[in-house]
Amino acid sequence: MATIAVIAAGAMGSAVGRRLVQGGCTVLTNLDGRSEATRKRAAECGMEEKSLSEIANRASYVLSILPPSNAFSFAEKFLQESKSAERIANADPLVFIDCNAVSPATVKRISNLFSQSSSAIGFIDSGIIGGPPQDAYNPTFYASADDKDILLKFGKLSNFGLKISLLEEGAGIGDASALKMSYAGMTKGTTALFTTMILAAHASSPATAEALLHELSDSQPEFLRRITRTIPPMLPKAYRWVGEMEEIGSFVGGGEGAIYEGIAKLYQRVEQSLSSDQKDVEVLKKFVEEAKKKM
Repeated sequence: MATIAVIAAGAMGSAVGRRLVQGGCTVLTNLDGRSEATRKRAAECGMEEKSLSEIANRASYVLSILPPSNAFSFAEKFLQESKSAERIANADPLVFIDCNAVSPATVKRISNLFSQSSSAIGFIDSGIIGGPPQDAYNPTFYASADDKDILLKFGKLSNFGLKISLLEEGAGIGDASALKMSYAGMTKGTTALFTTMILAAHASSPATAEALLHELSDSQPEFLRRITRTIPPMLPKAYRWVGEMEEIGSFVGGGEGAIYEGIAKLYQRVEQSLSSDQKDVEVLKKFVEEAKKKM
């Protein structure tokens, strides 16, 4: 039976933990500073709370699934705590898998923490594409590494319920993250484009927004279908996408990267609306409801 740590027990992490428990794994997590709601979620998913040093001692793999802004600092903290771990003799080397939505440059900085330390911890770059596992659905863990042996071993976690796709030929640290950035830049980028123009049309006048809705219905009905599918689930996640868009901007670079700096501000605006007057949120919800009537 494999022992795997998943940090942290957020929406994605807890669902991944549940899937691994269902596959027969012992799943550890660290809940230092976490809310009661997170603790309850972790317990319901069968995850066991342990200190980071205990995790470094017992786990074969550590899956880091965090907001992008916490990825580097957590890796630093885990490395520090792992110094006091006493791994079982002849145990396989511990492997740290960064599954966060960060740029290739960021994940290489994280990888360097491990390669420049005295630890024997292996490192894998992974990007998760898709939502949390549920029922028969699984997101895909795309993974790349400089050490092909540990990459192939990671691929065997598919035996425990994860959907894993290895990037092998010519790929290394940074390439899985580049894939994640490219995919999210398209999917979450188009959602931001729709959101921006709906808000801009309404700011001009309600009549403008209504006319936009009618024209999309006549000439771009596929846009309306996508608006109704992507904007509602975006609203509660907008705060998590701010850092991801900033990472994508860094990945793209140049003037084009500035596009994603603007998108980060858009998602920050949505988050602020959710936590204050909700005016922008209500505009978006109304547009979606009217779009559904047109379909």
